[in-house]
Amino acid sequence: MAPGLPPAMERPHFIGIGGAGMSGIAKILAQRGATVAGSDARESATAEALRALGATVHIGHAAAHLAADATAVVVSSAIREDNPELAAARERGVPVVHRSDALAALMEGTRPIAVAGTHGKTTTTSMLAVALGTMGLDPSYAIGGDLDGPGTNARHGAGEIFVAEADESDRSFHKYAPEVAIVLNVELDHHANYASMEEIHESFETFAGRIRPGGTLVVSADHDGARELTARVRAAAGSGDLRIVTYGEADDADVRVLKVVPRGLTSEVTVVLDGVQHTFAVSVPGRHYAHNAVAALAAGAALGLPAAELAAALGSYTGVNRRLQPKGEARGVRVIDSYAHHPTEMTADLEAIRGAAGDGRVLVIFQPHLFSRTRELGAEMGRALALADASVVLDVYPAREDPIPGVTSAVVVDAALAAGADARAEHDKEKAAALIAGMAGPGDLVLTMGAGDVTELGATVLDRLAK
Repeated sequence: MAPGLPPAMERPHFIGIGGAGMSGIAKILAQRGATVAGSDARESATAEALRALGATVHIGHAAAHLAADATAVVVSSAIREDNPELAAARERGVPVVHRSDALAALMEGTRPIAVAGTHGKTTTTSMLAVALGTMGLDPSYAIGGDLDGPGTNARHGAGEIFVAEADESDRSFHKYAPEVAIVLNVELDHHANYASMEEIHESFETFAGRIRPGGTLVVSADHDGARELTARVRAAAGSGDLRIVTYGEADDADVRVLKVVPRGLTSEVTVVLDGVQHTFAVSVPGRHYAHNAVAALAAGAALGLPAAELAAALGSYTGVNRRLQPKGEARGVRVIDSYAHHPTEMTADLEAIRGAAGDGRVLVIFQPHLFSRTRELGAEMGRALALADASVVLDVYPAREDPIPGVTSAVVVDAALAAGADARAEHDKEKAAALIAGMAGPGDLVLTMGAGDVTELGATVLDRLAK
């Protein structure tokens, strides 16, 4: 029997209900029978999807939006204390619940798989959700992006497995108690919340320490940060009942990746798990996505699922919005959207696209995300852009941050030029789309890249190419 509503979640109000993480929890609660309400800054397809589930979604933030009978107000770390709805909740004594606590409550009574790591969380969580669904297991899931197939980022399923993306950015993944935890990689990011790599490691150690007794940590054997985490967790666990399964191309990996064969915008991966060789298709390009699929395979096997059946089911995953998502083709030019915003992600996606482009050129519109990240990693972002044939760099997308004096997209452009890249800055997004469309010819691949609103430019580029 699937779990019911957590206490105090019968009539929740979500501030910023349209966000990827917030909307997922709201959808699951609505599907479980809660009376869901919330607000967001603007209209969106997500707002409409929530209304279709019976939720009340207000546009704009006002104290009057908080219903008199609200049982809780759900917030994320992005919601500021001066938000009028949050202020009204505190004034009225309505319990304020962080998004991660709400998600943790939804996982109670299930067999949770929590997917963590600096990169690849959304893709790996999505692969598991789709594959488990293909196997008829009807999982619940909460993901930071919309799946191509089901077209949603969250679902309440009747099965016992709950797959969730576990966000390290604000340490909220410390709230979860998974049966299986995946750690894809451990790198320095989220500079507003972590001062050092040591703090990152301590945070991931805490997450690993939350795994249920008898549970499993599935962790990369190829990434230095992940290997360091494995050593720390082994030392801390001693002879405890935590099982650790490593995966990757390293010789000492428990689940060994033997080869990844690129096939255009897809690939084929061969692994050895428990002495048995499995070869299966991955419907997105790039070695890093193949490794994500192997992590998903190892996690499912840790839950006792048949590996051969799961490997075949992973081939049914067709992608998630913004993760190397094809947006269309015009005049022989393919346009693809990438959420990559950290240098490691950018490099991985550009290498994957380079392999898929063949003799064509790779042209990029890149939008740096967050002033703090650009200050710390902007030079590395610029060097990653040297993998493209030409790049146009937009202004920094601020998201939740205020500007930092002296930190602009020039940090990225200067580093790109120093690395030998063909890169230029452009403040006007429409002009950037026009520049790239003007450069593109048959066989070329255009990549819109970044975690902000650069995603909207794919349609603009296609429109200009068509004209």
